[in-house]
Amino acid sequence: MTELLEPTAVLDATAVPAPVGRDELEARMAEHRRELTGYCYRMLGSSFDAEDAVQDTMVRAWRSLDKLQGPGALRSWLYRIATNVCLDLLDGRKRRALPVDMSDEPYAPVEASLAQTLPDGAWVEPALTGTVLGGDPADAAVLKDSVRLAFVAALQVLPPRQRAVLVLREVLRWRAEEVAGLLDTTTAAVNSALQRARATLAGHDGKARPGEVDADQAELLAAYVDAFQRYDMAAFVKLLHDDAVQDMPPFAMWLRSAEDVVAWMVGPGSGCRGSVLMPVELNGSTAFAQWKPDGSGGWAPFALQALEVHDGKISRITSFLDTGLFDLFGLPPTPPAELLRG
Repeated sequence: MTELLEPTAVLDATAVPAPVGRDELEARMAEHRRELTGYCYRMLGSSFDAEDAVQDTMVRAWRSLDKLQGPGALRSWLYRIATNVCLDLLDGRKRRALPVDMSDEPYAPVEASLAQTLPDGAWVEPALTGTVLGGDPADAAVLKDSVRLAFVAALQVLPPRQRAVLVLREVLRWRAEEVAGLLDTTTAAVNSALQRARATLAGHDGKARPGEVDADQAELLAAYVDAFQRYDMAAFVKLLHDDAVQDMPPFAMWLRSAEDVVAWMVGPGSGCRGSVLMPVELNGSTAFAQWKPDGSGGWAPFALQALEVHDGKISRITSFLDTGLFDLFGLPPTPPAELLRG
């Protein structure tokens, strides 16, 4: 992966803290919030957990200001705290995944696909691109692949410490000795953990390699929105690969084939007829917020749809039905008026 960020300074136990005001230090800490959120999201696979982890990091940082070895070491120090917070949160937890990664076979029959739900915390959640990628356009462009939904899901396969090593070394481009200092281990141990992490991800290469959805696919995305909002299944199915996959957390079901996807939409998913879609940027890709009719003439938040595209057709649709994500991402409870007029 291309070098993304300049390596951080290693914590220096002999450094003399420079005088710095509380307001200035608070501003400097705030400058690191977005990159810390991205780091915690990759570690935890959850936007909610990442937000909580960063907030906990900031609180712990304020409570232990006496341990900061000068303002020049602030970024390394915050990453040390954030890593410990994430490792604590992951201790004893089952790894997050997507429904398609939890079962070897698609759900059948389609008509009974909503019969089983996953336990809370079982699935990887999406992230709003602007909250996990830095403000520098050049950095954001090269970091996109590291927050793609497929890659974040693949990261969850790794043991937590290997996950931290891989993200710090391969994504954020820290030197091995810096990671060793952060994790209180040796450089040799870091290099060994990185090799094991790479080998594990190599075995999940197909799942880790996302099908990118970007603005230059505007024609395909416009056709998707048009077919979905008109609920024109003849037009919709032409946009899908024959072996397209659909999953829908928190439901345990997943489907594989354009035929079954359409059967689901006209069967258990028929309540989506008449929905309105709005593009949003999730995980470095264009996705869609979906509001569906609420039965009383109004609209209700329903899902966030993340797509994967390969060779000009849609290969995967993951619809996240947790409407709490609308609040977390600052999305309105009803479609914007201009969408309804359109």
